[in-house]
Amino acid sequence: MLAAIDLPKTLPVFPLPGALLLPRSRLPLHIFEPRYLAMLDDTLKTQHRLIGMVQPYGQSGERLHSIGCAGRLTAFSETEDGRYMVTLSGASRFRIRQEIDGFTPYRRCDVTWDGFERDLGATETDAGFDRSTFLPLLGRFFDERGLKTDWESLEEADDELLINSLSMLCPFDPEDKQALLEAPSLSTRRETLVTLIEFSLRGGSNEEMMQ
Repeated sequence: MLAAIDLPKTLPVFPLPGALLLPRSRLPLHIFEPRYLAMLDDTLKTQHRLIGMVQPYGQSGERLHSIGCAGRLTAFSETEDGRYMVTLSGASRFRIRQEIDGFTPYRRCDVTWDGFERDLGATETDAGFDRSTFLPLLGRFFDERGLKTDWESLEEADDELLINSLSMLCPFDPEDKQALLEAPSLSTRRETLVTLIEFSLRGGSNEEMMQ
């Protein structure tokens, strides 16, 4: 478990549209681009072993959202052709202060961890979470999208694992994923998740949602 004192002021960042990492959750990644292989090699040499996952804006990907989530490299294996299968374990969200101009092939940012102290704390619970209404709603969403899941595992999962896993895995647009990331508490993330599912079931679009 990382403590606040272990969090660096500079992070390598991996802009990946639609890939959401949340604190105390795990994100598997397949890394093969040379610049990100270099990032991985450099990260493994640090004590913290943190990589910042962040959503880019639009198609160009040049601009980055200001809030991302750092994950610690906790598992990795190399394939015969030089690619890596890695797992990031979510540590804490961060806010980008500025991007750093430098000589690395990957992007790096000065970051602050202020305001995300609860990310390093205990597992959250959601007192207002009503599974008796949520799970049937989720079932309709999965049926409409042709998705399969282990319903027994979902029913047994604790609040945080269930809500965060669904936030990461459900096929929402990058801007919706960002809204889930920025939710200040587990309860507000669950409310956002329910809103996105209901909106999808009504056949809505992002443009309508933002009006």
